[in-house]
Amino acid sequence: MEIADPHTFHTAWAERFNARDADGMMELFEPDGVLVPQPGTPTTGEDSLNALKGFLQAGLPISVTTRHVYVAGDLALVIAEWAIKGTADDGSDVDLQGRTADVLRKGSQGWKLAIDNPFGTA
Repeated sequence: MEIADPHTFHTAWAERFNARDADGMMELFEPDGVLVPQPGTPTTGEDSLNALKGFLQAGLPISVTTRHVYVAGDLALVIAEWAIKGTADDGSDVDLQGRTADVLRKGSQGWKLAIDNPFGTA
């Protein structure tokens, strides 16, 4: 799926997250894209895939609300609020939330994540 509009990026992200499709989520990254699964811990490649699988382990859906999209040529900064809440598959209570600051780049395959920073400036 090619994402033609950065305003709709997080809708596609949430659909893949809620389908527990970690590989599909990785397809939304540039080949050298960076995921910061916790503040101060940038990851790439297989490490990013493993971090995404960690978020998916709870078996809970994510809700995402895009707040701001700033576009400069082939770059976009997207600010969105997200939450993962409920009782996980293992019975534990989960209440994760944040405000992501994501950098997207437009290429021949649409908009892709260059940097996914789900905890923003934390």
